[in-house]
Amino acid sequence: MLYFDNAATTFPKPQSVINAVNSALINYGGNPGRAGHNMAMRVSEKIFSVRRTVAKFFNADVENVTFTQNCTMSLNIAIKGILNDGDHILCSCLEHNSVIRPIVKLYNDGKITYDIATVYENDIDTINSFKLLIKENTKAIVCTHASNVTGHKMPIKQLGKLCKDYGLIFIVDAAQTAGVFPIDIQENNINILCMPGHKSLYGITGSGIIVLNHINKINTILEGGTGSVSVELSQPDFFPDRLESGTSNTAGILSIGAGIDFINQIGLEKFYSHEYKLCDYVYNKLSKIENVKLYTKNYQLKQNAPIIAFNIGAENSDKIVGILNNMNCALRGGLHCSPLAHEYYGTINTGMARFSPSIFTREQEVEQFVKNIQIISKNKSI
Repeated sequence: MLYFDNAATTFPKPQSVINAVNSALINYGGNPGRAGHNMAMRVSEKIFSVRRTVAKFFNADVENVTFTQNCTMSLNIAIKGILNDGDHILCSCLEHNSVIRPIVKLYNDGKITYDIATVYENDIDTINSFKLLIKENTKAIVCTHASNVTGHKMPIKQLGKLCKDYGLIFIVDAAQTAGVFPIDIQENNINILCMPGHKSLYGITGSGIIVLNHINKINTILEGGTGSVSVELSQPDFFPDRLESGTSNTAGILSIGAGIDFINQIGLEKFYSHEYKLCDYVYNKLSKIENVKLYTKNYQLKQNAPIIAFNIGAENSDKIVGILNNMNCALRGGLHCSPLAHEYYGTINTGMARFSPSIFTREQEVEQFVKNIQIISKNKSI
């Protein structure tokens, strides 16, 4: 099977990640922070080393790195953790349900209000779209760094400055960009950075991260054992313990550390350069096929995440990816858990087919994919 669904989860994983997971099961069996014996201490030290690796990768303080179950959990912690009754929040029209559903839940409960900013091809227009919606009670802006549907990249540096100028909290969903683009939370004025461990950080599923910056207080959505100040009946007020209740996912955390080490060894720029080259090839080839519709006007270097969204004729995207599956190609169709984006692009009824490569994707695999699209497009019933 030719795998082009890396925006959902990267596959295959590096051998070093596989080794790290095996090592977690064989050599790090203790429960971190839950005992003083050597096995537990060794796991705690190993997890701290990964926490330090993550902090360096995003230019954060090590105590502000929290490990979670996935990016969805990170975003729920961020959104529900900083909003109080009467607050107002802004998001973009490209958001994943991991952003909009927590917001709508708080809205339906009568606790907050929200507005959705329109995204434009021109970054200045996008910034102004957010700016015009800021109110006296606006508490935060939350937005994707890049759309998981089309790869459209948001101007997070300018949005971070906007938030700083207005005293707002800036939350960034880096599900499609962590491990693809360099992200410096200080330089971009990001207060809360959320991401999965299993996508372009090359860790395993069931792992996520939330990184804080200049956030002193955040409400909890989960309380429980932390291994610290156990005599207290209230959740700790210091990080990362405040946000890390229950036994840690040692294998998942160690896989993230190995994944980041893998990226650092090769060089982050080489990852994006390889994936961009493949996407640029696909974009140019597909743009010349009469029956194919693309949803990115211009696929430009460093302006788009490595994702190509397309449809063939008026057919539902699920049917297209079904045909591709029978041709040994794995892609995702449908709405990608992002109905806001599909409303914006006018594809709520058909969805889109999504091509997303990784560092392991080979040129000949992509060439075969394009040939398959050419074959499908010639089918007059499509």
